[in-house]
Amino acid sequence: MGRPIDDDDREQVRRLHAQGKSRNEIAKTIRRSPSTVSKIAAACDPPLSFDRAAEVETATRVRRADLAARRADLAVTLQDVAEREVARMTEPHLYFEWGGKDHTYAEKWQHEPTPADRRTMMATAGAALDRSLKLAPPRDEAGERSRSVIGRLMEGLARNYAERHSSSPDGDNDE
Repeated sequence: MGRPIDDDDREQVRRLHAQGKSRNEIAKTIRRSPSTVSKIAAACDPPLSFDRAAEVETATRVRRADLAARRADLAVTLQDVAEREVARMTEPHLYFEWGGKDHTYAEKWQHEPTPADRRTMMATAGAALDRSLKLAPPRDEAGERSRSVIGRLMEGLARNYAERHSSSPDGDNDE
């Protein structure tokens, strides 16, 4: 059996409780078990409560709002990645190699990436755009705006295809 509860214990529990300390914090401070602190709190007039449900609920709401803001920021970053990858599909591309028995370095600029590299860029753009839309799905009021972004992306891809294959985006040849 532990030492008896004295007036000093009771006073410290009241004072620390008034400071907003939790039951476990009080127990650690006064070197008593949490169950002893609960007994002291229950014997006070009026009884002291360690119910922090409202505080926990508020903290949970704040945490959820913070996470939502972080997801929105990440969605914007992923959208930027998708747009950057699509833009790279039509830009000059540096190819290089390093090796051989003499450990030589060679590089060559191409007018545009190879078809395999364009496929990789498109896959990267598609994955980034997909994740962005999952993190921040378009709302009804923003639906038109998001559709226009996808529309612009598709128009750019069609123009790119037409330029590379010497035809108009609607399929008519310029010849």
